[in-house]
Amino acid sequence: MNTPNPDLRQRSPSAERNREPILDVLRRVLPETGVVLEIASGTGQHATHFAAALPGLDWQPSDPDPEARASIAAWTAHTRLANVRAPLALDVRRLPWGIQSADAIVCINMIHISPWSACEALFAGAAQILKSGGVIYLYGPYRRNGAHTAPSNEAFDLQLQSRDPEWGVRDMEAVVELATSAGFEGEEPVAMPANNFSLAFRKR
Repeated sequence: MNTPNPDLRQRSPSAERNREPILDVLRRVLPETGVVLEIASGTGQHATHFAAALPGLDWQPSDPDPEARASIAAWTAHTRLANVRAPLALDVRRLPWGIQSADAIVCINMIHISPWSACEALFAGAAQILKSGGVIYLYGPYRRNGAHTAPSNEAFDLQLQSRDPEWGVRDMEAVVELATSAGFEGEEPVAMPANNFSLAFRKR
């Protein structure tokens, strides 16, 4: 088997900045053991960092982009972690996902850079593969009560919509309503650095 080329490792400065605050929340909401499916893993920096810090968990990264999957594989090879699986080619709107079940799902910075249908598909798919008590964790910027939480988020929202009108910072209340309708119960939102939030939902 060929070892992935370390030069294929991509780097995201934001992933470096936010990984420790996110990990603090994941320690509280994820189970101690089991399989965690990460949706839209991106560079793979999060996957390897979290898997190293949470050795009882079997981490299943995924991404629809082949370059991202190559980066994930390269980071995994570089860190030599045994609890990170090969990345799946997974688009939440296309079934099957390629994994039958998981104990938790982690999705960071995805729902604002994809159509709302991707958020709907995320919860629909999560409802199928998570057991009762299974967790879905979301991280990113949100509007609250119809308003942005910071001018920088408003500017970011406009930038996203200029790239694709179907993208944009989501209303937290709409996400919670969607989760509830899919059979999940939300925990209290956690304010994060840089005007982001952590949202955790448990399947009823």
